[in-house]
Amino acid sequence: MNFSKITEKAKKSGFYLKILNFGLNKMVPFNKPHGFKVVEIGDHHLKTLVPYRKSNFNHIKGIHACALATLSEFTTGFLLLAKLDPKKYRLIMQSLFMDYHYQAKMDAYGIFNISEKWLEEKIYMPLESIDKVVITCEVKIHDKEGNHLSTGNVNWQIKSWKKVKTKV
Repeated sequence: MNFSKITEKAKKSGFYLKILNFGLNKMVPFNKPHGFKVVEIGDHHLKTLVPYRKSNFNHIKGIHACALATLSEFTTGFLLLAKLDPKKYRLIMQSLFMDYHYQAKMDAYGIFNISEKWLEEKIYMPLESIDKVVITCEVKIHDKEGNHLSTGNVNWQIKSWKKVKTKV
């Protein structure tokens, strides 16, 4: 599966969006039971869904806090991988901080936006002079009625593969 080509086509085609979501379930099997879906993708934004269903419930039949946190990680990581060349940059989640505002009792949507200027200022320019950067990506999750459920701040460490040292 050519991730880049399918992602690009999924921006304009519902058919390719379905193929993308099918492929993501294969590539990230941990997320498959949650039923996460990319519902909208653009050049600089991503909207994802965590469905209101039993496999995502907590003990009071709301969407579990961990499902919302995982959606935050997935949403930011996916868009960053779509924008950064994975052959050139290594991306690792360093930390995740969540604030919960409202009980999730229906489908929920995570939205993450970036810009070329943001990428340039936060990633590309700093990596010209330092080995790694840590960027904070904020995701707001709302239910389908617009209630603000959570805010996730995901810290991603980004490094050029040329600077990665691995033990043998």
